[in-house]
Amino acid sequence: FARLYSDIGLGTTIWSPLASGLLTGKYRDGVPEDSRAALPGYGWLAKRLTDQAEVDRVERLRPIAEEIGCTMAQLAIAWCASNPNVTTVITGASRAAQVVDNMGALEVLEVFTPELKQRVDAAIAK
Repeated sequence: FARLYSDIGLGTTIWSPLASGLLTGKYRDGVPEDSRAALPGYGWLAKRLTDQAEVDRVERLRPIAEEIGCTMAQLAIAWCASNPNVTTVITGASRAAQVVDNMGALEVLEVFTPELKQRVDAAIAK
């Protein structure tokens, strides 16, 4: 794929950069009642979002987000958008406040250095 990026100038589109909300940290205490994962028929999603190993990996990002003064969602979106091969990041939101929070990732991009990316990558490594 590298040639598609460098030779032709194509980029990727990132869908669900928050992994259905997992990367926001909102599932660290289980499934909130107002969550999509709480809806009938979404048990498969709730199971994935509450997998303790995945929740623990996400929580390793919290100190980094706090250090740079952003939300977990903003950090996740900025991480996606900082990839030079990413052209578009499609965000989703069920409330207006989530849209505002997601757009705050633009400010995080300004401080998203290669060193910060390495720290994020190391934090989520399995």
